[in-house]
Amino acid sequence: MTIWARRLLVVGPWAAAFVGWQWFQRAEGLSTVETAQRLVDAIDGAWWGIAAFAVAYVLRPILLFPASVATIASGVLFGPVVGVLVVVVAANASAMLAYAIGRGLAGETTDRSTDERDGLIARWGDRMRSNSFEAVFIMRLLFLPYDLVNYTSGALRIRWTSFLLATALGTLPGTIAFVLLGASVERLDDGLGGINPWTVVASVVIFLVSIAIARVTRARAALPDGGGSADSTELLIG
Repeated sequence: MTIWARRLLVVGPWAAAFVGWQWFQRAEGLSTVETAQRLVDAIDGAWWGIAAFAVAYVLRPILLFPASVATIASGVLFGPVVGVLVVVVAANASAMLAYAIGRGLAGETTDRSTDERDGLIARWGDRMRSNSFEAVFIMRLLFLPYDLVNYTSGALRIRWTSFLLATALGTLPGTIAFVLLGASVERLDDGLGGINPWTVVASVVIFLVSIAIARVTRARAALPDGGGSADSTELLIG
């Protein structure tokens, strides 16, 4: 089977699912938050709720449904402890799904002829592949778009073990922050009025700490004994 046939097999179902989902939301007049609240209402208190939510979360990247909203919904549904545990498992599974889709679109090998048209793209791709863990870890801590990182990592064919480990560790601060935010409200559509201010403070602190860790990691990579890692972080975060 040719590379373009394989890409069509990946893109066809993916595009059909995405278009169908967009049509459904428009037909129902639902915003992203309202859609998430419908899911919360449907499974709240059900014995199968955790499994249903986990499946929905894993399939989320196909629909490009925001990971942040889904993570907050976990806090609303399951509270701070169970909510974090559910998201840790489901988010990493969803990341691997998006990674696999990106890898399927890229084919068996990266297209060097395309990379060579732009030196920056070539360097960025090479650094991502040679410093996979560090690159993904920093992008996670900086809260770069979750699914964009997933699909790009797969398309660049970085090592999946490094990708998964960096995702598991790098997304933990954000997961805790967003789940805590969700756990402080009764409903997603309550707005800011229902938020516990102390939970907001905790979420902001976790967010700032993750940014600080990313900066420290970047600074350590820039040391002389950091080798080529410094170049990769420069390409990633300027």
